[in-house]
Amino acid sequence: MQYSEDSEPDNDYDVSPLLKEEGPQELPVITKSPLCCSTRYNLAVLALFGFFMLYALRVNLSVALVDMVERNTSIVDNSTTSTCPDRASTIAPHKSKGKKYDWDADTQGLILGSFFYGYILTQIPGGYFARKFGGKYLMGFGILGTAVFTLLTPIAAELGVGYLVAVRALEGLGEGVTFPAMHAMWASWAPPLERSRLLSVSYAGAQLGTVVSLPLSGLICFHMDWIYVFYIFGAFGIIWFVLWMIIVSDTPETHRTISPSEREYIIASLQNQMSTQKSIPCGSMVKSLPLWAIIVAHFSYNWTFYTLLTLLPTYMKEILRFNAQENGFLSALPYLGCWSCMILTGLLADYMREKLNISTVVVRKVFNSVGMIGPAIFLVATGYVGCNYALAVTFLTVSTTLGGFSMSGYNINHLDIAPSFAGLLLGITNTFATIPGMVGPVVAKMLTPNNTVGEWQLVFYISAAIDVFGAVFFAVFASGTVQSWAVNGQHSHFN
Repeated sequence: MQYSEDSEPDNDYDVSPLLKEEGPQELPVITKSPLCCSTRYNLAVLALFGFFMLYALRVNLSVALVDMVERNTSIVDNSTTSTCPDRASTIAPHKSKGKKYDWDADTQGLILGSFFYGYILTQIPGGYFARKFGGKYLMGFGILGTAVFTLLTPIAAELGVGYLVAVRALEGLGEGVTFPAMHAMWASWAPPLERSRLLSVSYAGAQLGTVVSLPLSGLICFHMDWIYVFYIFGAFGIIWFVLWMIIVSDTPETHRTISPSEREYIIASLQNQMSTQKSIPCGSMVKSLPLWAIIVAHFSYNWTFYTLLTLLPTYMKEILRFNAQENGFLSALPYLGCWSCMILTGLLADYMREKLNISTVVVRKVFNSVGMIGPAIFLVATGYVGCNYALAVTFLTVSTTLGGFSMSGYNINHLDIAPSFAGLLLGITNTFATIPGMVGPVVAKMLTPNNTVGEWQLVFYISAAIDVFGAVFFAVFASGTVQSWAVNGQHSHFN
């Protein structure tokens, strides 16, 4: 399939040999290979555990840090500034066995944000090298590096704040290549009508890792020593790396145990979407509104996601007055909901496209709108429940759960508009989307010096407004078709 140099398709027909009666041309019939127990499904499950480890290694510090810091040098005690009283609890008081550090709120913010200083640097290089050399080794060694530096975290903390910041930044360097690498692999592995479910399964590992690591980190801190939070998760990361390197291949063509029928099915389903051009159409990318729609949506979604991911344990402790053990479990509830939602909506999105014959662009826009506007509404509502602990946790859980819809919205859209460049595009959009991880928690810390309910209301308002803006921008400018610059042709290139 070819387009003229500067033209885009004049409608939003899905360009895929699997999509029936949506395009202007008659498409070949391809025999579908079963998904259950297939090689591509195995890849999705192993990727799920990979992203599980990534987020377990990323967020465990958010819980451990609460236990690493001397209570009286932490955030200002809000017993006189918040309307929420101390909660009566049947859980025994927490007696930490780990060493304490004299780190103030600004130092804690620096430590939590340092991960993103490294993370932002390797997004675009990760996408570029994944397209050029394949994503298997980038994904594998990215997680291995993160696991090794996680094991070194207690030593770095003992040496000083500067060493801990450096170790966290190096973890970010390793993790930065993983999402672009996986997107590049799915460009070769995911048939168009199975993209939503395959990518939802694999990337849902991030939510599952958060679900497990937050309460498990709390339990480890409660019953053991916070240093074991890093030792246990780091060790599991190394085990995953060994399995990944043994089982996975970059493409169906190079996989040793894939069945011939599945290999032929995947290759045939992608034959009209992949480009053989070696150069990168940078000029056309910069001018592409569908790409900018993904960038804006990705940035907006991540502002809320990273703010809550980093500071939710603090909110649970300082505003809702939950202790360390309760904190881990309740902070994980929202991500359990999001994980479930991502899996179910991935199946629903593919069903709507394949069985109901709804165009890709409509599915992406609808799911993205629900996944960004819905969370905004419930996030704002959280700020007005006062000290109703159950309702606050419920609203936060519903807000984050609805965010799972966006996986079948902007998050997969890279593969719709440019499958050959999907890894690079994700590197580009995730570079912009990492900025909220660096700025959002810092802004939230600045706006909540006394940790009052009123201060947190402002944090929620800002996050909700950014979410709504991103949803509207995506709804106006997103596309569901392969763009002209993403297939063979003459464009503005970068070699």
